[in-house]
Amino acid sequence: MVATNIQKIGQIGIPVKELDRALHFYKDKLTLSLLFNTDTMAFFDCNGLRLLLSLPEKDEFDHPSSVVYFQVEDIKKSYEDLAGNGVTFIDEPHIVAKIGSTETWMTFFQDTEGNTHALMSEVQA
Repeated sequence: MVATNIQKIGQIGIPVKELDRALHFYKDKLTLSLLFNTDTMAFFDCNGLRLLLSLPEKDEFDHPSSVVYFQVEDIKKSYEDLAGNGVTFIDEPHIVAKIGSTETWMTFFQDTEGNTHALMSEVQA
């Protein structure tokens, strides 16, 4: 097996249909820090990981993004805060796995562009 020099993921790209609408959602609803934006792209900081929102280079919409799992400390409070900020959730926070004394909780939501994302939290049972 060949070792790689990959250290971490530095940026995740999320395709969008309408940049202004998506920019508003990620900045104002999810309250991520906007680094900068252009006419076709917006870059956000998520604790050292960059999220890139970008319009497709061709006229047609390329594809929905991969699910981005946003780690939070208190999933129930984050769920309530974001729901109160206008984020529409698909489900309520729930346990998806329990390994030893650690429970993994998740709840899923869609952004304004139809991409599904999640909040996740790992807590000691």
